[in-house]
Amino acid sequence: MKKILVLVLAMLMIVGAAAGFAEESKGLIMVITPSHANPYFKTVADVAVAKANELGYEAQVIQHDDDVTKQQEAFETAIQLGAKAIICDNAGADATIAPVQAAKEAGIPTFLVDREINSTGDAIAQLVANNYQGASLVAEYFVELMDEEGGYVELLGKESDTNASVRSEGFHGVIDQYPDMVMLDQQTANWEQTEAYTVMETIIQAQGAENIKGVICGNDTMAMGVIEACLNAGMTDVIVMGFDGSNDVRDSILRGEIKATGLQPIAYITEQAVIQADYYIQNGEPMVEEEKQLMDCVLINADNAAQLDNFTIAE
Repeated sequence: MKKILVLVLAMLMIVGAAAGFAEESKGLIMVITPSHANPYFKTVADVAVAKANELGYEAQVIQHDDDVTKQQEAFETAIQLGAKAIICDNAGADATIAPVQAAKEAGIPTFLVDREINSTGDAIAQLVANNYQGASLVAEYFVELMDEEGGYVELLGKESDTNASVRSEGFHGVIDQYPDMVMLDQQTANWEQTEAYTVMETIIQAQGAENIKGVICGNDTMAMGVIEACLNAGMTDVIVMGFDGSNDVRDSILRGEIKATGLQPIAYITEQAVIQADYYIQNGEPMVEEEKQLMDCVLINADNAAQLDNFTIAE
């Protein structure tokens, strides 16, 4: 009898636990991001998963590696699995429209973070950093450290990414007001550190190290490649700036190498996207009326770099 009682109690505990799990889980939130080789995108995934779990959802992450075919497959997987919502840092402003529309037709809302797409009415929300505002902050500090004169180089991100062009426009909206600032070269390094190193090495050879006073970069990963190439060329006084607010650049700033970056509050942005997804799932309507939501950036330099950690700055 004791054995039977123990068995019955054990079965009741298992059934109770299963029922509790079923009650706790609100379903699946699919998180789709670029490669986690870039800590910025790993932060997007980590924050999204943590917030989704906190709100009672399961979460699955797929990396598209900026490959539109992989992204298409990721959206198809989300649809097949019956995801409640998709959080996506996308692979292209135009290429992502069709997958978002397909998810919408399947009844799955998409919440875009970091990168917007060239359509409205398909995603429920597009939460992005105010790239123009942030780039302007970085450019103003760049001009200040350059003493409003001298030759400089600009490294651009991926052409398919709206952020690349918006940041460049923000840079030039400030820099082009100073006629003694001369752009010696402008090339893309596709957001990649290794490519930025190689591109910068070639530019140094072509322009001469003595002629390059500063380098302004569309993201932190490229800035890390640039500073390595510059230091290897003996350019210890070069003024290098990035954009993102990564721990790698924070550490470089504290070492006196890279001079500044623009912090995108991507941890906050991603968390808000998941909160808005939960609201939409529960209520069937957007939490925020505006689809495109801009979050201001913060200049990070030697004065406040020590307060930065994982794309969040301590108050």
